[in-house]
Amino acid sequence: WDDADFSQGVGTTWYQEYPTLSSTQDPLVHDVEEKIEKYLKTPYVAKWTLKVTWEKAPAYPSRWDDTRTSTYQAVLTTDGNCSFALLLYQDGGMRWDYAELAAGNVLIGFT
Repeated sequence: WDDADFSQGVGTTWYQEYPTLSSTQDPLVHDVEEKIEKYLKTPYVAKWTLKVTWEKAPAYPSRWDDTRTSTYQAVLTTDGNCSFALLLYQDGGMRWDYAELAAGNVLIGFT
C-alpha cells in the first residue's frame, strides 16, 4: 500500500454509497454482511455501506512509471454501532514495485 498518484491523468477513482434503509438490499451489501459474519464470527446487518474503487492507479510519483498500475477497493460499512473496513485487491492487480516505492520503512495501521 502506498500513495496513489493521479496527477498524470492515469487511473480513476469511483465510489458508490449503499444506504440500506429500505427492505431491498444490494448484493454487495449482502456479500459484505456474509464476509463479516464468516470471518469475524459476529452477526451483522449493515445500515450503510460505501465502496471506493481505485482503478489502474499508479504509485506515487507516477512521473517515474505509470505503467505498473494497481486496482483495489475499500469498503466501509456500519450497523450504527460497529464499523468495518474491508480492503480488497484484484487478483494479480497489485502491480506496484514495492522496491521502487518512496517509503522504505512501511507501517500499516491507524491512529
